[in-house]
Amino acid sequence: MAKIVDARGRSCPEPVIMTKNAIDSNPNEAIKVVVNAYVAVENITRFAKSKGYKVNVEENGDEYTLDIRK
Repeated sequence: MAKIVDARGRSCPEPVIMTKNAIDSNPNEAIKVVVNAYVAVENITRFAKSKGYKVNVEENGDEYTLDIRK
């Protein structure tokens, strides 16, 4: 099961740091990150891709779910 990181309401760079911590503690597991700011989507996507992860983004109203996998 994917680890879920709820970063809604947080401003950057906090969602990126939360994502980094989740990746560091679960390097081979899928991670789902929930945010409500598109700038966080861009920053987390850039960070995860730089670490060799694939990112899929789903938009649901004013929230975004990022599915991050190796």
